Amino acid sequence: MARPPRIVIFAKAPVAGLAKTRLIPALGAQGSARLASAMLKHAVEQALASAVGPVELCVTPAPHDPVWSGLAQQDSLNWSDQGHGDLGERMTRAAQRTLEAGEPVLLMGTDCPELTAGRIREAAASLLATDATLVPAFDGGYVLLGLNRFDASLFTGIAWSTATVAQETRRRVEQLGWSLQTLPTLHDIDEPADLQWLPDHLQPPI
Repeated sequence: MARPPRIVIFAKAPVAGLAKTRLIPALGAQGSARLASAMLKHAVEQALASAVGPVELCVTPAPHDPVWSGLAQQDSLNWSDQGHGDLGERMTRAAQRTLEAGEPVLLMGTDCPELTAGRIREAAASLLATDATLVPAFDGGYVLLGLNRFDASLFTGIAWSTATVAQETRRRVEQLGWSLQTLPTLHDIDEPADLQWLPDHLQPPI
């Protein structure tokens, strides 16, 4: 029986001036931080509700930083430190240690409210029959990457936060000769224009 996948949620502390900075022109620093906090909570809730496997919150700064004291450290969550380096280095470490421990991994962020429990379950199910699964974002990135195998090339030398991330990741999976399932594309909330895709319960107060 295959082990269930571990969901690893990459999260940045929802601190004013540091979180969702590209939304500051529309929401202000405090409003952007409040939205970041709400989206983080939503992502954790959806991951737990999917019930596909253990859920780990991989954070920066480290879990013991006082900035996290306001977020209920639920017993059902594992916490880990993203550590140093760019996003690729941080994701490399998380994917490698999870897969080397014998667990498939679902790597996701907190920027996509459309990544619901049902869609996480769909990604987990696709990993039963494929080496990798990808949920692209409309901005050219991706909102979830599921892996049954590890190779650092998926995270090295990627131009993060650009419109080519998903395309380049797909190309590298194909270069490895792995099977890949691409699931429906979803909306990230990064820029003021993206706010139209926010569900009502996450809409900032006017």
